[in-house]
Amino acid sequence: MIRECLPKHRNDEFLTFLRLLDRQTDKDLAVHLIVDNFATHKHPNVKAWLDKHPRFQMHFTPTPMSASWVNFVERFFRDITEERIRRGVFRSVDELKRAIMQYLENCNAQPKPYQWTATPDAILTKVAKAKETLRTLH
Repeated sequence: MIRECLPKHRNDEFLTFLRLLDRQTDKDLAVHLIVDNFATHKHPNVKAWLDKHPRFQMHFTPTPMSASWVNFVERFFRDITEERIRRGVFRSVDELKRAIMQYLENCNAQPKPYQWTATPDAILTKVAKAKETLRTLH
């Protein structure tokens, strides 16, 4: 897990993270980024950087966010919240950041993959139901 704690979430910070990913991943690998639909990820500076780095592929989460991969991200944040943040006492933002980074280092040292349990048919059924619901809202 490649991680970074930044104070803001603007296009400059996102570019900082993209550069970190670029440095820390094998240049022969494609990098697939699953991101939300906020303007930060679509900023002209970000688009220009991505144009120069074609191995980086952006995948935007659907709105409303109901994609299976978003569930994995939410599970991860649930785990870090329950296993580290709620159990800690932090006297400063720096202490909190150190605790988060330590948790992530432990995850990397002893990785446990999340198991995808939904079948393709179940996922496609949910997608069809969501599309139908969206059609009826307009």
